[in-house]
Amino acid sequence: MSRFSKAFIPFKGYYSSPFCRWQGGLANENAIILGAKTANQWFKQRKIDPTVIDYLYFGITIAQHWLFYSHTWSAAMLVDGAKNIPALMIHQACTTSTTGMFLAAQNIELGAYQTGYGLMADRCSNGPHTVWPNPMGPGGEVESENWMMDNFNRDPWAGFKMIQTAENVAKTIGVTKEECDAVTLRRYQQYSDSLANDRAFQKRYMFPCEIKMGKKGTKLIEEDEGVTPTTAEGLAKLGPVEPGGVHSFGAQTHPADGNCGFIVTTREKAKELSADPKVEIQIISYGFAREKKGFMAAAPVPAAEMALRNAGITVKDLKAAKTHSPFVVNDIYMSRKMGMDVNWMNNYGNSMIYGHPQAPTAGRLIIELIEELAMLGGGYGLWAGCAAGDTGAAMVFKIG
Repeated sequence: MSRFSKAFIPFKGYYSSPFCRWQGGLANENAIILGAKTANQWFKQRKIDPTVIDYLYFGITIAQHWLFYSHTWSAAMLVDGAKNIPALMIHQACTTSTTGMFLAAQNIELGAYQTGYGLMADRCSNGPHTVWPNPMGPGGEVESENWMMDNFNRDPWAGFKMIQTAENVAKTIGVTKEECDAVTLRRYQQYSDSLANDRAFQKRYMFPCEIKMGKKGTKLIEEDEGVTPTTAEGLAKLGPVEPGGVHSFGAQTHPADGNCGFIVTTREKAKELSADPKVEIQIISYGFAREKKGFMAAAPVPAAEMALRNAGITVKDLKAAKTHSPFVVNDIYMSRKMGMDVNWMNNYGNSMIYGHPQAPTAGRLIIELIEELAMLGGGYGLWAGCAAGDTGAAMVFKIG
């Protein structure tokens, strides 16, 4: 089931924390605890009883202490133990948030429950280093794995680093470094728009994280940390990361820490929980795809085409589009293949600029898409993005 008629999101029934560059302000917080605590505080601020939740999806991709219990533990912390909420842990790398929305929408459609909640939390900072037994190795010496960096740097199936998958796609359409730099600068300028008027756009959805400061008490993280000021001259000076490539460090995202949450429910319940019942947010359709080995950056296109087809609309019907583009070629490829203006996509920035905590990344982008559509007076919006293993996902939303 990839087309929906009964799944809705309350207006303002979502939040995203700021995203902090790895080893930054959220580096020492357990992402499970921080995510549940932040969501709990958000529910209280919105004066919504969190026990309205019938089922919780907890998205996480980088192991934290007590990961085994992350879903049920976070559900219990979220409601202060006031209700025994069933929960499921999900991991689909960069499209984890979308998977949570998809699963909730399916269950709403089927009538399995009335209200689902997606809580997505990750911490790229201070990732675990895993030791694996190797009894057949010389002297039984163990094997070790850096949970994040080893997986960024090699897909065991395709054999490529993530950035190499982007370069593979760039070569198929003849992208130049100059084109990459130009689109990167545009994305930075779009992100700068979200900071205008004392961060007016970000304040529509962003909720602070409260972190421990040792014996000194607590501190609120209220803004993104680690966004790199970007100029055309600065980008031109940066060389490609890969020999013969087109992506500099400026034209790709950076690991980050953060969390987000969203309610998915029925039309009637969405109106009840909405900050403005006149604004209706409907999940229309879902799309998914997997590209050939080592071509991750191309995967959003077939996923987006599927989502649009399932929704019964075309690119021309869209009011706005947001993408998870860890490498700028993602957007360039999509714009060429789908006939979209690359400079029109991703108003108010995207994950290439403000970072990528993985599980909550798509959630923040979708929240920004919803807010942009609301500001435009409604219409259809598309989110699309790639994920590790050459996969892609997409969703169509309608704001009425």
